Amino acid sequence: MARMIPETDPLARQVRALARRQALPHAVILTGSGEPLAAARYLAAALLCRSGDQRPCLRCEACRKVMEDIHPDVRVAQDESRKELSVEAVRQLRQDVYILPNEGERKVYIFADCAQLNERDQNVLLKIVEEGPAYAAFVFCAGSAAELLPTIRSRCVELKARSGDEAPVSDQALELCRAFAGGKVLPVAQLLVSWENRRVKREQLEQILQDAWRVCAAALLLREGKAPVAQSGAEESAALSRALSPLRLQKLTDCLHQFAGECRYNVGPGHVLGALTAQWETILG
Repeated sequence: MARMIPETDPLARQVRALARRQALPHAVILTGSGEPLAAARYLAAALLCRSGDQRPCLRCEACRKVMEDIHPDVRVAQDESRKELSVEAVRQLRQDVYILPNEGERKVYIFADCAQLNERDQNVLLKIVEEGPAYAAFVFCAGSAAELLPTIRSRCVELKARSGDEAPVSDQALELCRAFAGGKVLPVAQLLVSWENRRVKREQLEQILQDAWRVCAAALLLREGKAPVAQSGAEESAALSRALSPLRLQKLTDCLHQFAGECRYNVGPGHVLGALTAQWETILG
């Protein structure tokens, strides 16, 4: 059986409250560092639950099948062997949306890792999120809503899947974000060269870039007039939102996400640091 979120989790209470009001949204972004896939399945169970009282009841056949990963009307889009979902996988999903549900009144599509959705994929999905059949529901699991295009975000309701305190942002990531907020090439280049000289490990660099991405994603939300969830690095997020234009901030967020992923796929730290320096210079243009 898939991992379940506890009934005392704030998200579980929020989903139940929406279900009672028959207000469960058809498109949701689940953000945070808790158990997003477990939260997504809980939401899918609420959408497909056959109980007339408390939804999800987690007892009926529909709920049981969702939580056991065997419900034919719930599809999880994820490819752990690739950095991104294949074009063919996205096309098949788009076609599947227009096939009627097998057992329930809804079909639920869970995107377990929005980092695997590139801009092309999101633009393809936008049409079915916006104009798809009424029975189709979409759940996007993301570390931050900023992983998704504004056009997708505007059509979704964001729910928080945090089950505990988020890990603090590392000192190195904060130092990097302060350098970015300076808006100059040289301080960032000097900092990255110093890390290369100290032979930073690939796993350590991945965590630094991932933490810096979190700070930049929060800055991007601030730029859009949205208050991000409180986290360490809030001061640096505010500084970035003041110092960089929305376009530069979006490009910086995207490149940090990209290079953190390259560390995960065994690209050497020296190559990543050099490429990040070049990309930062391009962003400042």
